[in-house]
Amino acid sequence: MPTLQGNNLSCVRGDRRLFRDINFSLDAGGLMQVHGPNGSGKTSLLRMLCGLATPAQGEIRWGGTEIRALGGNYFGTMTYLGHLSAVKDDLTAIENLRISSALAGAEIDERKAHEALQHMGLGGRELLPAKVLSQGQRRRVALARLMVCRTELWILDEPLAALDTHAVKLVQGLMERHLKHGGMVVMTTHQEIEITAAATQRLQLA
Repeated sequence: MPTLQGNNLSCVRGDRRLFRDINFSLDAGGLMQVHGPNGSGKTSLLRMLCGLATPAQGEIRWGGTEIRALGGNYFGTMTYLGHLSAVKDDLTAIENLRISSALAGAEIDERKAHEALQHMGLGGRELLPAKVLSQGQRRRVALARLMVCRTELWILDEPLAALDTHAVKLVQGLMERHLKHGGMVVMTTHQEIEITAAATQRLQLA
């Protein structure tokens, strides 16, 4: 599996520099936890890794090649979950999961969507519109994508937000299984969580 590298990354918002000279290298089976106070640029960094934002300086490489030069060959290897669940109120849990998966290039049938939602503790709520679900249940709908995606690199912005203890353990298990099979995870979190990985690194933003 290719290596994900950040070389001398910096981020500027308006007239304020959020961070500078950020360097890292992440290999197969590796976990990188990004920490920092609100406003330190954690989400901005993750958006750069997804190609949704451009560094003020520096570059991001996948397998030695800058990600923008790779285009779809890079983006197809990645699953990004933002800190907002991005769940549509008027769609059911199953419809939300199937549509979000299809948009990411991984179409799934209703049975597979049902199984993923059930695993995430949403059994009996699969056909309810998302607007009647709690914030934690909506987050579980979004995270169910991790059950059905086949990507190598997971980029997760506050994946544990609004989750209860049981749901946190479910997500922890998903990440550990992904890492055990050679995947990579980059995540931000305000919660302390122990995740078994071949290699773990902590990136602290001021």
